[in-house]
Amino acid sequence: MLTAVDHVQLAAPPGSEDRLRAYYVDVLGMTEIPKPPVLAARGGCWFQAGAVQLHLGIEDDFRPAKKAHPGLRVTGIEAYAARLAAHGAPVTWDDNLPGHRRFYSEDPVGNRLEFLEPLE
Repeated sequence: MLTAVDHVQLAAPPGSEDRLRAYYVDVLGMTEIPKPPVLAARGGCWFQAGAVQLHLGIEDDFRPAKKAHPGLRVTGIEAYAARLAAHGAPVTWDDNLPGHRRFYSEDPVGNRLEFLEPLE
C-alpha cells in the first residue's frame, strides 16, 4: 500500500548546482539536505521544506520536460508568487483548476514547477 510520496526527482545539467542552490534555497526558501556520500559523488543536490523533498540529479544530455512537473502546495500563494517574481523567477497564473489558486514557474535550468493553494 502506498502511504506518501517520499520525494520528487528532477534532472539538471552538469555544473548547475550553484544556480540550483541559489534558486531552491534563496528563492523558494527550502533547505539543502546532504546527499549520502555514495550519491553525492554523482553531483546534484537535494532540498527540503517540511515533508517536501526535491532531488535534483545531474543528467548529461539534460533537456527540461515541457509538461511534467511537481505540484507544490503552498500557503499564502499571493505572497509566495510575489517572492518568486521579486527574485526574477517567472510567475504564470492559471485559474483552470477548480477549488485552487495556482501558478507555474521554472527553476534556473527550465524545470517546470506548479504551486497551488486550495481555496477555502
